[in-house]
Amino acid sequence: MGSHSMPSKTVVVTGFGPFGDHTVNASWECVKCLQEMTLGDDIRLFVHELPVVYTIVKKKVPEIWADHKPDLVVHVGVSGSARELTLEQTARNTGYHRLDVDGCPADSMCCVDGADDCITSGINMALVCQELNEANIKVKAVISNDAGRYLCDFSFYSSLHIDRNRCAFVHVPPLNTPYTVHEMAEGLRIAILAMLKQVEQST
Repeated sequence: MGSHSMPSKTVVVTGFGPFGDHTVNASWECVKCLQEMTLGDDIRLFVHELPVVYTIVKKKVPEIWADHKPDLVVHVGVSGSARELTLEQTARNTGYHRLDVDGCPADSMCCVDGADDCITSGINMALVCQELNEANIKVKAVISNDAGRYLCDFSFYSSLHIDRNRCAFVHVPPLNTPYTVHEMAEGLRIAILAMLKQVEQST
């Protein structure tokens, strides 16, 4: 197999649509920008925009896994309080009473009825964070264990429940506070490649 072989890895990255003050959602802008870059000739990248709606995310996330059979799924969301790329390690199943853009809470206010309250990603975010912070780029990263009990946390848990070893979540700051969309997309690219390395080592 030479350099012109077919892509051997499939990565799916999602961003979110508008909500609240985020009339232009930085997460989707970053994901679109990432699509214009390359993860490498051996990686096939698919991107999806998720609306900030519980019922649609609950349906869409399992469809993404079923349709693409990905090696890695990375959900990206925006956090108004973030000032670095924030690598989430853990997601929660319950407490989703905050209303989505359709004015609804999650059904049963949880992701998956009867499932564990908390799932931790099998991807070690400390290693991803270290690799990102040692890269020669402007963007810096931190680790978090609280993805916020909204659609970000909801999507992350939904994917972790399907495969905790091939799933990650990254919060980005709003655009230009302080990073440009291209700077954040470059940080995402490095983080995703670091995640993929762990996935490959664990299989």
